[in-house]
Amino acid sequence: MQSKKISGARQLLKIAIVASLVSVAWIPAAFAAPAVADGVDQAQVPSMVQAQAIQSWHEDIVRSSAPAEGCFQASFPSILWKQVSCSQVQSFSHPLPRHTDALTRLSETAASGGTQTTGNGDDYAIEVSGLISSATGTFPSVTGVTSEKSVGVAAFGGGGILGANEYTLQVNSNYNKTTSVCKSHSGCTVWQQFIYSPDYSTKGKAAVFIQYWLIGYGGTTCPSGFGSDGSGDCYKNSAAVTAPDVPATQLANLKISGSATTGGNDTVVFTNGTTAYTLSAKDSVLDIASVWDQTEFNVVGNAGGSEAEFNSGSSITVKLAVSDGSTATPTCAANAGSTGESNNLTLGSCTATGGTTPSIEFTESN
Repeated sequence: MQSKKISGARQLLKIAIVASLVSVAWIPAAFAAPAVADGVDQAQVPSMVQAQAIQSWHEDIVRSSAPAEGCFQASFPSILWKQVSCSQVQSFSHPLPRHTDALTRLSETAASGGTQTTGNGDDYAIEVSGLISSATGTFPSVTGVTSEKSVGVAAFGGGGILGANEYTLQVNSNYNKTTSVCKSHSGCTVWQQFIYSPDYSTKGKAAVFIQYWLIGYGGTTCPSGFGSDGSGDCYKNSAAVTAPDVPATQLANLKISGSATTGGNDTVVFTNGTTAYTLSAKDSVLDIASVWDQTEFNVVGNAGGSEAEFNSGSSITVKLAVSDGSTATPTCAANAGSTGESNNLTLGSCTATGGTTPSIEFTESN
């Protein structure tokens, strides 16, 4: 909807705001100040313009590919990536795939009239008819969240990185397809996670990285560079870019994206307010770009099958948007989560929207 014509005074205000931003650094045309509707408190205009400028920057920086493999950082309003050192993350606990009996567990819970918390299968995924080239997860609304802690889950051995403000943001691919990386191992499928994890290998620092899985590879010997989970699955981490530990109370400020390019690089981008962090690595590790047609995003426990436990009265809106070369409305795939980690929130209904960036959106609360 178009706003009403503004007065000359408001136009001068707009010019002053834009001029002050430009004086800091170059700003793309997408950041131009919007018209101010009648009835808006003029004292709020600068913060509104800044918020919209940061939102536009988020979208631009995700589309701005890292210039090479490795780790990079960018700060608002620049859309140029600056190379930083990568770290080799050696986790003492890693995120896990969902239990293979997750659907059985879900049906048993429903039959008993119990409430199923989100995760380990009970989650929405966005599903498209083609292939996904990128996926971006955000939290458009977060209310009532005053605390969060990661707790162990008995079914996974009680492991994970546990305690206050321990959680992961995960954008996860489907894990029902195979590629040549499976080397013809019967039943082997590939699964890729784009992850933000506080305290993953260094206390007080978060890691942004990609985790690769060969589910059902079989035997006790994994390909070079992969470790075994002891149950026939193989996994390994990419290098990681270091980011700040962000309290779970600030989820609304966070965004994570994953992208994959056949014959090129896969990239994870994490943004925290006005700073972005990215890691880029070869797609050939799993060749996920050739089979990625469904993806999950959520906030869950920090590795080891753990659960992110939010305080009572928490409500989080989850949005997952993808690029798949189509404007068709995607599918909200229920019970399609692929991670083993969970949270203690109950899923609401899911809405799918088509257009230039097809997406799904749902609320989870307790």
